[in-house]
Amino acid sequence: MSGPGEPQLPQLAVSIETEPDPADVEALAVGLNEHSGAIVGTLGFRPLAVFARGKDGDLVGGAYGFVNWTWLQISLLWVAAEQRGKGLGSRLLEEIEVAAAARGCTRAHLDTFAFQAKPFYERHGYEVFATLDDYPPGHQRFFLVKGLGAEFGA
Repeated sequence: MSGPGEPQLPQLAVSIETEPDPADVEALAVGLNEHSGAIVGTLGFRPLAVFARGKDGDLVGGAYGFVNWTWLQISLLWVAAEQRGKGLGSRLLEEIEVAAAARGCTRAHLDTFAFQAKPFYERHGYEVFATLDDYPPGHQRFFLVKGLGAEFGA
């Protein structure tokens, strides 16, 4: 219900979805890119991924994120349990950073939890710039940033 002087919304069907159609999610990205591109001059939210597969073709690790203008946003980095401790995570992180730098990125950001990989990212030059306490309850969520390329010593 709108108050006096507030614009009236047209009749819309609003739905909450736990398994959204990928085409609908893509439409959101296209809409954001159109809006942001008009302001910034270039498109963001360009997907970038690096995958590692075993001899049988099964996925054993990967890194996935987006190139947003001159930033790499790393959304996911995962290594299968049997491959951990062998340097694969470091290689995946390095590969996605190098690929992002080749696409014009000068910085990267990501987030992780207290029970995940904060020390790993710090060893690779990432620094915490924000923390959310009790996310999830009893833990912390960390937001980290790193400069990419020679100007940052990378």
